[in-house]
Amino acid sequence: MTTSRPSTLEALRAEVEPALDRALPTESAWPETIHRAVRYSLFAGGKRIRPVLALAAGEAVGGGREEIMPLACAVEMIHTYSLVHDDLPAMDDDDLRRGKPTCHKVFGEAVAILAGDALLTRAFHLLAAMPPDWDETRIRRRVQATAVLGEACGTTGLIGGQVMDLESEGRAIDAGSLETLHRAKTGALLSACVRGGAILGGAGEASLALLARYSAAIGLAFQVVDDILDTTEGAEQLGKTAGKDEAAGKATYVSLHGLEGAREMAAALREEALDALGPLGPRGERLAEIARLIVDRHS
Repeated sequence: MTTSRPSTLEALRAEVEPALDRALPTESAWPETIHRAVRYSLFAGGKRIRPVLALAAGEAVGGGREEIMPLACAVEMIHTYSLVHDDLPAMDDDDLRRGKPTCHKVFGEAVAILAGDALLTRAFHLLAAMPPDWDETRIRRRVQATAVLGEACGTTGLIGGQVMDLESEGRAIDAGSLETLHRAKTGALLSACVRGGAILGGAGEASLALLARYSAAIGLAFQVVDDILDTTEGAEQLGKTAGKDEAAGKATYVSLHGLEGAREMAAALREEALDALGPLGPRGERLAEIARLIVDRHS
């Protein structure tokens, strides 16, 4: 399998956008309302960190772009579904996402629920659609990557973390519980992007172990930095309502460790991620760039 020419992160993002467009029905396809809602949510903006992670992980182990792009699209669809549902009145009740009115504010709660469902369903439909001429190895890798993603979305991952988040609202929780919550709610999907991309790229056990360590570090770092930004930046910079967790009485890394303590934690997790990539040498360059982007971002 040939390795694609190294790309900048911006170039990887640019490849993701048309792939996402091709992966969804057009707005004019029946039933039009749901397809408008799905596209409104998926193309509302965002850094596309998750699909870029999947592509960079595959690249790091010598995988070709065509092998990994369906997973890259699927993880962004799943991430968007989680945001659409997270913004609902029954969850975080938010009116703003990526600087725009949330899906339920534009299309109503019922259609927003269905739009999230449609994105989740399409993600796994996309991964299940394999060319008839694929050999056993490629099929096995796709199935394995799909299983990793499915587990990350389930009751021990994203959904379980969201349940714990709801149950912890207004309650005091300790640092260990907060880490458990966010390794599930935020970290599990980020980890699946990396591990799934590596599996599709043909990674061996040693490389998978390194990338699992890397992904665990950046998955937690992502949430720590989110908590920092929620404290230090306003809605205009964040593209969403600032201070929601504090207003809801939720524990954050800033509330438990202080602003400087949270910053130190994020920096330590970045170094843990970079250290895990060390044995990969130049092949891990893109992943290292993403780790720095996650921790050093300002919005």
